[in-house]
Amino acid sequence: MPSGDVFEATNERLRAYGINTVCSSARCPNLAECWGRGTTTFMILGDTCTRHCRFCAVKTGNPHGVLDETEPERVALAVAELKLLYVVLTSVDRDDLPDLGAGMFVRTLHALRNTYDAGSDAASSVGRQASGIRRPLVEVLTPDFGGREELLRQVVEAAPDVFGHNLETVERLSPQVRDPRASYRRSLYVLATVKRIAPKLTTKSGLMVGLGETDDELRQALRDLRSSGCDIVTVGQYLQPVRRCLPVERYVRPEEFVALEKEALALGFKGALCGPLVRSSFHAAELAACQQKSRPPIA
Repeated sequence: MPSGDVFEATNERLRAYGINTVCSSARCPNLAECWGRGTTTFMILGDTCTRHCRFCAVKTGNPHGVLDETEPERVALAVAELKLLYVVLTSVDRDDLPDLGAGMFVRTLHALRNTYDAGSDAASSVGRQASGIRRPLVEVLTPDFGGREELLRQVVEAAPDVFGHNLETVERLSPQVRDPRASYRRSLYVLATVKRIAPKLTTKSGLMVGLGETDDELRQALRDLRSSGCDIVTVGQYLQPVRRCLPVERYVRPEEFVALEKEALALGFKGALCGPLVRSSFHAAELAACQQKSRPPIA
């Protein structure tokens, strides 16, 4: 069970600021470890997703265009108070919004930067205390934004340190695993477009295994990601979070994850992390810092 001083402090601050995390909403199995280390993945744009992917436990529905305008500043102040050095920023899908939520990513990235700028006029003692301190590195894990290049460009120009978008599964299974509005080819297009807009920006994607894919299909997905310019890949075991989600078809053996990681690095990925409990933001800081090095999978 989650416990410890760091976990309790993190939990208390997130509750105080009323911030959603994908750690809780998606029932991530690594919540205890990550929060115990004082790291978390912030989930912006509310807690209700307009899409219904069959692997995900996040609440679905129609938020009717409602946005919490204070969310970017609350996230920034929570990050400053927790003294985080690496932040992962993700969101629900918001197909109900004209910009599909891209603007809130931009605002949150700006809020994080402004809170740490020297002479910041952030409206709290936390913001003032953070002035002059090195701001954390920020990784975004975005929806596909409908494949709209102008929205992807907005987020890229807000200067995240890593741009992530998950492919999730192999091409054959994508229609039954993901919402019909998502697609395998569109996700590859998102990653390729970001790399074209900002060739030096690190791009990242994640895959789940155990949903019924074959080894050849998985290898093809890795090749497709690399061909789209993806720099970092994560591969983890799918676990059924709630009964309404897809069942697990197979539990992949640890030695298979070892082989997958070696294969990914051989394909030219700058960083790869494969293991049973690996998720797209698991050990994100270490993976981003060690792109050029192979590291053993986390069992």
